[in-house]
Amino acid sequence: MRRLLKHPRLMPYHRLVLAVVLTNVGVLSYHLDRGDWRIDDGSALSALAALTLVNFTAAVLIRQQSVLNVLFGLAGRGSPRWPLWIRWSVSKVHHVGGVHVGGALAGTAWLGAFTWVATVARAHHPASVTVTTLVVCYCLVALAVLVVVCAAPPVRSAAHNVFELSHRFGGWTAIGLFWVLTVHLAVRQRGDSAAVEAIASNWHVWVLAILTASVASPWLRLRRVPVTIQRPSSHAVIVSLDYGVTPAFASAVGISRSPLREWHAFATVATPGRSGYRLLISRAGDWTGRFIDDPPSHVWVRGAPISAPMAKVALLYERVVYVVTGSGIGPCLGQILAARVPAQLVWSTRDPRATYGDDLVDEVQAAQPDAVIWDTTQLGKPDLLQLTHQAYRDFDAHAVFVVSNKATTWRLVHGMEQLGIPALGPIWDS
Repeated sequence: MRRLLKHPRLMPYHRLVLAVVLTNVGVLSYHLDRGDWRIDDGSALSALAALTLVNFTAAVLIRQQSVLNVLFGLAGRGSPRWPLWIRWSVSKVHHVGGVHVGGALAGTAWLGAFTWVATVARAHHPASVTVTTLVVCYCLVALAVLVVVCAAPPVRSAAHNVFELSHRFGGWTAIGLFWVLTVHLAVRQRGDSAAVEAIASNWHVWVLAILTASVASPWLRLRRVPVTIQRPSSHAVIVSLDYGVTPAFASAVGISRSPLREWHAFATVATPGRSGYRLLISRAGDWTGRFIDDPPSHVWVRGAPISAPMAKVALLYERVVYVVTGSGIGPCLGQILAARVPAQLVWSTRDPRATYGDDLVDEVQAAQPDAVIWDTTQLGKPDLLQLTHQAYRDFDAHAVFVVSNKATTWRLVHGMEQLGIPALGPIWDS
């Protein structure tokens, strides 16, 4: 059973998606069995509206920067003396995106149900549902379906910009329409109360206000900051930022050259005793290629850096192994420099000094004198699974952390977990 549950297809991310969806199915089954949701008279509308709002709010809040920092911070406050199965489970905190997906899917389904019930109720009792309600609902359903389709893994990987722009502008438009619908329904249901009183006393309004504030807060801290760029090779650049923000020893920050279009997240490298931070950006697509070939003098940042979850949960183990390939050294470098937990580094990369520069390699070796740096130019591609297992045994480690491409990360994490070794790596929706 343990080996089955460790399969990538049954990882906590997918289990969280399923748990949220099944919880909503349970709510539906309960009310259908009781028979207290009727369609023709629209009595189900109030409950369907509440479930729609709650699910979408959960989906948004679980992605909010401050919420993530709190979750990741709490995960790292555990003790290495806890039973291994608890630490292993807590270490999967970066899979919380499953709540986002589950909430978005369930919210879209409830919204569709609300629109259908409203349509039927309008047909039977025209006075019970206004044309405004129906028009706004159909627009919301169309937007929600568009966002969900564009977020599907095949679309997201093939057309990232479509995913990002549909999420951003579709999401903002949906919030505006939810405000129209929520205020409209509150006013219609006010009875003898004044409109302002009806709106202020409606809990849907306050939940929607929290959701809106959550989405808006990072954008209220949008700023354009200067950068200094070192270009050790045509494959990578090292970006230095110092604008009064020094993140934790390992975090992630999104940067953009055009704030309403593409945003890309990179791991921060904070050097002890030095203000600001660095980003290691390697050529991995059109955007990074343009960034390296035509480096900007300024970039946009928004909100606050998000703590790196794996850096936090590494503190749950007494000794760890970091296995990275290529520019994966960036997300691990801050943790290596901070040296908050004894660690062994295994770094497989092409000609590290020619690719990332002498300064960075010297910095890595100074922090990790016993690091295994496998130069694939001279030695060829290693058997990373064997190399990882060997390092784990030689260092007497308690966990393995992997930073590589999706396929390699999944293969190494799954391979280690099949052996009963706690292994962690970013997932595609981290």
